[in-house]
Amino acid sequence: MTIINEDVALKEWAVAVEALSEGKQILVLRKGGIAEETRDFRLVSPHFYLLPAYEHQKPELLKEAYRGGIARTLDEWSPEAGTVRIRAYAEVVDDIEIHDQTKLNRIREYHIWTDAFAEERLKWRRVKPLHLLLLRVSLLNKPIDIPMKAAYTGCKSWVSLEEDLLRPGTRPVLSDREFHAHVSEIKGALGL
Repeated sequence: MTIINEDVALKEWAVAVEALSEGKQILVLRKGGIAEETRDFRLVSPHFYLLPAYEHQKPELLKEAYRGGIARTLDEWSPEAGTVRIRAYAEVVDDIEIHDQTKLNRIREYHIWTDAFAEERLKWRRVKPLHLLLLRVSLLNKPIDIPMKAAYTGCKSWVSLEEDLLRPGTRPVLSDREFHAHVSEIKGALGL
């Protein structure tokens, strides 16, 4: 076990964290949260924990194949529990800005969200780009349960974890070959 300095977590729907943790997708789409200080998304750390968020998940915003994932995530969560379990850690390998619908359409098969929801994210605060983060996700060998504090709630992308965490070893969700193939496919679809 090693003590890490990066006490930062990216909040994402629990169903999306599950998809990332299972290798079903390697990307997230971010524009910023309503409670962000600047309301703009910015990458605060190139590596971070993935903090599952449960409150605002909506099945109708997911592609049909992923809608049942919300119920699975809610089975393991209770607002009264007072803790949240972190299972995954991520490293950003690229931060690609998307400014138009055409490019967003080119990546539709690489994420779990409906076209309408992805488009809604793009159109919110239209002058700001949508950030497509390509993530190399690893599972923690031993999940970490942390107290769910008020500072971790609300519509924001990043939280500074108040605990001194000992990060157990990790193992990548995808092999190097699989991961780089997915990155190449996505970048190819975007014409990069």
